[in-house]
Amino acid sequence: MPNDKLTIGNVEITSLSDGVLAFDLCNFFPDIAKEDWKGQEDHLSADGGVSFNLACYLIKSDGHTIVVDTGLGPKQSAETPWGELLDDFKTHGMRAEDVDMVVMTHAHRDHIGWNLTTTDGKYAPTFTNAQYYVSARDWEACHDPALIQDRFPNAPECVWPLEDLGVLNLMEDGQQITSEITTLATPGHTPGHMSLMISSQGENGLVLGDVLHNTAQIENIDWVSRADIDPVQTRITRREMMDRLEREGIPVAAVHLAKPGFGKIVRENGRRFWQGL
Repeated sequence: MPNDKLTIGNVEITSLSDGVLAFDLCNFFPDIAKEDWKGQEDHLSADGGVSFNLACYLIKSDGHTIVVDTGLGPKQSAETPWGELLDDFKTHGMRAEDVDMVVMTHAHRDHIGWNLTTTDGKYAPTFTNAQYYVSARDWEACHDPALIQDRFPNAPECVWPLEDLGVLNLMEDGQQITSEITTLATPGHTPGHMSLMISSQGENGLVLGDVLHNTAQIENIDWVSRADIDPVQTRITRREMMDRLEREGIPVAAVHLAKPGFGKIVRENGRRFWQGL
């Protein structure tokens, strides 16, 4: 079984999960011809589709307990393949009240679902002792009437109330979350998409959001999904990040890759690929 912990200097990252989503290949990558996937079967699920872990990374840094992304939220039925996050917390001996910071890589629905709970129509933070962080650009985007329905459908319930509750903090590129964690703008998937650069004791690591959905995109840089708001910028960002991660050998915690999502971007025989840790 893969190790669910990654250590970068003094920083400890634990891989938690809210569940796994599965999609038909042509549904999620509609602009990629099915023939183009020939020879790429290792990147697909057993039934020839694509699956995505709904990772939540629990980071301990500078005395803080930080959650990065909160999955899709509570189960809607017994068959719902998500809703596991708080159970995974318990499995790891953690409680929601232990968290003092929640950082959203972006405001899409599968990254914000457990932000809040509702009782009698009143919202309350799931992580009762936490301050919540989202990029200023995604805060603006998730209020855009042209984007809400298709791109940020649950933002009104899972993000907007954070402001009235007094726990919302807006992030900019290069912002220090702790002395060891800095925001890194990785736009395209959403306008304000953020990754987190970790630097501690001379070691570096990166929590990578939806710059990658599938390991095939490491080599096929230009393959974009239907979830990418700005395909042109997505390609630019992915190319820059894959080049840097390969060049610097930085360990990565990738939100949607197979649990635990820890790996490196490496090259062998002229081809770049994902090497799990």
